[in-house]
Amino acid sequence: MKSFSKRMPNLGTENAFAVITKAKQFEKESGVKLVYLQIGEPGFDTPENIKNATIAAVKDNQTHYTPTPGLPVLREAIAAETSKNACVEYEAKDVIVVSGGKPVMFYMMNALLDPGDEVIVPNPSYPIYGSVTEYLGATVVPIALRQENDFNFTIEELEAKITPNTKLIMVNSPQNPTGGVYTRELLAGIAELAKKHDLWVLSDEIYDRMVHEGEHVSITNFEGMPERTVILNGCSKTFAMTGYRIGWAVTKNAEMAAYIEQLACNDTSCVNTMTQYAALEALTGPQEQVEYMLQEYKNRRDLMVGLVNEIPGMNCHSPKGAFYLMVNVRELLDKFSITSAELCDRIMREAHVLILPGTVFGHFGEDLVRFSYVSSEEDIRDGLAKIKSYIESVYQT
Repeated sequence: MKSFSKRMPNLGTENAFAVITKAKQFEKESGVKLVYLQIGEPGFDTPENIKNATIAAVKDNQTHYTPTPGLPVLREAIAAETSKNACVEYEAKDVIVVSGGKPVMFYMMNALLDPGDEVIVPNPSYPIYGSVTEYLGATVVPIALRQENDFNFTIEELEAKITPNTKLIMVNSPQNPTGGVYTRELLAGIAELAKKHDLWVLSDEIYDRMVHEGEHVSITNFEGMPERTVILNGCSKTFAMTGYRIGWAVTKNAEMAAYIEQLACNDTSCVNTMTQYAALEALTGPQEQVEYMLQEYKNRRDLMVGLVNEIPGMNCHSPKGAFYLMVNVRELLDKFSITSAELCDRIMREAHVLILPGTVFGHFGEDLVRFSYVSSEEDIRDGLAKIKSYIESVYQT
């Protein structure tokens, strides 16, 4: 048979799913039930009003094609919502509705990148940023997010990464996996460098409502940035709608918007119609359940931070956003001469709790492990008690 595309070996994946597969196999073979404290899945069900809107759309026979960029009424709602954080008023024509957040990355980066281009990617970060970059033949230029700097970098560090081949900067705030939030000053500096060097920005703002202290600041808040930025957002995290698979790209660059729409048309034709009506209800309907979920995440964050810092060899800062907690375990790695992946494997097998090694998200995650505080308070207490008991039992050996 003819050989496969030479591009395919360059395409990575989310190694977090491989960890889950291994955990499920361990449960099957051992008969042990694990406590899952690693998952990036909202810890609540979709609010009732959104589910009802989905059902109503089906009953109203809203089950046919829509225009590729989405229902006009939904695009208008997204434009209005996005404008709240920008220095311009977005319009419906600036919005392309797609099947989740990942297609925004694929379409925007396909429209932009050629072999030899460079993309500055925070590290540790969401793995698909780097995966798509390398698939397209471009080069990932990592910039370290460090715990001591609240998982921000400096403008000096960023400028040092820029070369004549740089084409795109990835921005994610609040961040997955660190829970870090970029400061307004840092975003202003990124904006100035993007304009100075004529760079694009892909701003992943999927956690924009999950800021526990302060406010969400979009890079499009700075003059000159809406035209060179594509915002990635959607319903998955804030509205607990991961299975609905709906997201959107927003940009003031008409040529980029046209290319994203063209790629979406070739790929999926349009997004599930019922899901679009659900998204419309999510954005424009009652927000009480959403506010409750967001407050609960903050409460669970505070609980988890306190309990983690009681465990020997583990320490963490309180994350300002999203629902992730990156914990420094360098002391444990040095003591036992193991990697973060090996530590997480031991904790799974001996303490029966699943967490993720920081290296799942990049080289600069080696000193770290990631927790997620979407789990119930009961599971958080249970899981961390088991980890503490296990670490204390081996720490003195």
